[in-house]
Amino acid sequence: MTTTPAPRALGRGVAQLIPQPGDVSAAGRATASLAALRTVPVHAGVLEAAVALLEELQDPAHGADDATVATAAATVTLLRQALHPDT
Repeated sequence: MTTTPAPRALGRGVAQLIPQPGDVSAAGRATASLAALRTVPVHAGVLEAAVALLEELQDPAHGADDATVATAAATVTLLRQALHPDT
């Protein structure tokens, strides 16, 4: 898949919408990122890697809090939809 880089102005604007580390939890940053970046094109390999990591994070043995598990599950769903939009 070939993608066109986003204009720099867009990148800086989006960065302002996403809280920085230390301001909120990783789950909070991920939630803000999902809200801000739903339509940005991404290479499928990146999505597959993210799905694998997030699926592991959802395992209760890793001790993630409920908000992190819920955000990971929502992210996996969105990533799968992006990978397989016709299913």
